[in-house]
Amino acid sequence: MGAAVAGFSLGFSLILAIGAQNAFVLRQGLRREHVFPIVLTCALSDAALIAAGVAGFGALAEALPWLESVMRYGGATFLTVYGARAFRAAWRGGEAMEVGRAAGSLRTALLTCLALTWLNPHVYLDTVVLLGSISAQYDNAVAFALGAMTASFVFFFSLGYGARLLAPLFARPVAWRVLDVLVGAIMWAIAAKLVLGG
Repeated sequence: MGAAVAGFSLGFSLILAIGAQNAFVLRQGLRREHVFPIVLTCALSDAALIAAGVAGFGALAEALPWLESVMRYGGATFLTVYGARAFRAAWRGGEAMEVGRAAGSLRTALLTCLALTWLNPHVYLDTVVLLGSISAQYDNAVAFALGAMTASFVFFFSLGYGARLLAPLFARPVAWRVLDVLVGAIMWAIAAKLVLGG
């Protein structure tokens, strides 16, 4: 249960930060265009990448025992920096959701979604490398992976279908500040747990 909750928390916090993919999902949700296929594509892509990271890292960690420590402290460093960036964004403020023109056809929307997902190097860093390495810290890596996958489904479906409700809120810069503080706090808490070996 603890591994699943940790996987869910980390997976959710990693995809919270606004990026090209999330902004696209928000735009589609706000315009109510092709929401289901878009959010399903994002969630399934994440699930595939998480599975690859957890399965691949586990086998690699067995072959190279020293790799676990390297990835533990490397992951903690990454999370600390990522958290600091979120806190800096909260301090600076000035962010606001800008809704642009969404793609018209389903084909164009799906191709755009796939490109924003699979051609983004941060996706591999977050899902394959980071989640894969952190999963090795838990006895039940499968539960960790399932927790992270569940977070992706919850996040993308909530984002796509809840976009209309969020539009007025995220038009205000203070909402982004609160979100960034939450992301930073989660990142630093998980980094501390990794370093302390908890």
